[in-house]
Amino acid sequence: MPASHADYSIGQAARVAGVKVPTIRYYEAQGLLTPPPRTEGNQRRYGAAEVARLAFIRHARELGFPLPAIRDLLSLSDHPDQSCDAADAIARAQLAEVERRLENLTALKSELERMVDQCQGGRIANCRVIEVLANHDQCLAETHNPVT
Repeated sequence: MPASHADYSIGQAARVAGVKVPTIRYYEAQGLLTPPPRTEGNQRRYGAAEVARLAFIRHARELGFPLPAIRDLLSLSDHPDQSCDAADAIARAQLAEVERRLENLTALKSELERMVDQCQGGRIANCRVIEVLANHDQCLAETHNPVT
């Protein structure tokens, strides 16, 4: 059952939003979440709006958005009468980044498949995997950076 305003402890807010307690503190420190009111015992108390904001941040992180983009999206969501052009631009930039990562992963996958396919078993002295890892010139792709 949803709690009313300021009825969630930090642990409860973390569970409901699907994040960890240190993550909430980090988001507060990064300015993504306004520090909540505290009880007389200095315990943080969160309302439904803050928990929804935490869930928004978690979902954006799951989609790979960096924190600056999330900060911008949160700012946009705080002003619902604005055009969504800026949000679209942020999402398009994230899509382009995902496509770049996919290209890198595809190149990485191809190189690893080629390495493994050329493996003849036997001894390390003749191991194609070790050979290719020791000499980048034997790779087909100039670069094959993993997702960064």
